[in-house]
Amino acid sequence: MRLAALAFVVLLATGCSGRTANDEDEGEGNAAAKTELEISVTPGGEAPTKIWTLSCPDGGTLPDAAQACEQLLQLDDPFAPVPAGTACTQIYGGPQEADVRGTFRGRPVQAHFDRGNGCEIARWDKVGFLFPGT
Repeated sequence: MRLAALAFVVLLATGCSGRTANDEDEGEGNAAAKTELEISVTPGGEAPTKIWTLSCPDGGTLPDAAQACEQLLQLDDPFAPVPAGTACTQIYGGPQEADVRGTFRGRPVQAHFDRGNGCEIARWDKVGFLFPGT
């Protein structure tokens, strides 16, 4: 009995839990499958608002959706706002605005983007592939 218990402890300590690398890959694939976004972009002026969808890995109406999914899934927190108290250069980048709503890696997303200062421009540029034609 003691030998069986010792063998069990050794198996646990060496990581023989029954999970494989494929299990982890499938988990990442499931996270990608739970990415469903609606993207609306207002270029500014008289130009109409454009609306696209992105569903990873399946596609959507966003131009180059497969590449956008690949790029988006490489980013850690692409929809995070500029942290409070951050000093930003007062550079105006243009009248463009965008809203992203839906789920990213299974988590709810509701993010607004503009180009009102240096921090917001950098934030926009990080995910600019989601805003074609701007």
